[in-house]
Amino acid sequence: MNDCIVIIPTYNEIENIESIIRAVLSQHKPFHLLIVDDNSPDHTAVKVVMLQEEFEGRLFIENRAKKAGLGTAYVHGFKWALDRKYNYIFEMDADFSHNPNDLEKLFDACHFGGADLAIGSRYVTGVNVVNWPLSRVLMSYFASVYVKFITGMKIHDATAGFVCYKREVLEAINLNKIKFVGYAFQIEMKYRTYCKKFEITEVPIIFTDRTKGVSKMSNAIIKEAIFGVIALRLKKLVNSL
Repeated sequence: MNDCIVIIPTYNEIENIESIIRAVLSQHKPFHLLIVDDNSPDHTAVKVVMLQEEFEGRLFIENRAKKAGLGTAYVHGFKWALDRKYNYIFEMDADFSHNPNDLEKLFDACHFGGADLAIGSRYVTGVNVVNWPLSRVLMSYFASVYVKFITGMKIHDATAGFVCYKREVLEAINLNKIKFVGYAFQIEMKYRTYCKKFEITEVPIIFTDRTKGVSKMSNAIIKEAIFGVIALRLKKLVNSL
């Protein structure tokens, strides 16, 4: 059995889904791919099912009844992957903001480099973001500065959604205790990994904003991230994380 699974949550990604599937599954390393779809009205899941015959044994889909947030989609995918004994479990977006060609860099950081969590980082070597407005770049960059200040983590890109976990990390984290559903989920996962004293490495990547489809960012997601970081730190201080 292949030891690597890439998890991509989707909601209305019909414009990107076939291209991202083909890009991931055409890598030199034979990754497996799990799509977790939240009942997309644009029939993203239908397209995935159509492609499963072509990529038999490598492309999988989990259909959920409704849109329930990024965090719950990933937790669903993590549990699915752990049940099937994958050793390296990846997160990435469907919109090509994360380059599938960088998947092997994250794998190498964990498999050969000793990392337990490898982060595809936009900020570890400066600001490597393409096609974002300056306001969005500044918000993202200073969000990571804020997270570093509150939590003490020495991570430059705490909100990154392009990562590779060793299965031992996800087994050690109680996935049923994950609370956040938006981009605060990414911070929570890294903080829980950090608190368990796993080795975290940042791998420099170039992040390119989507050219098709619609961003899922909202004011509620931003608010959750701002106050969620404080909540995480307080829970750690009172040993209730």
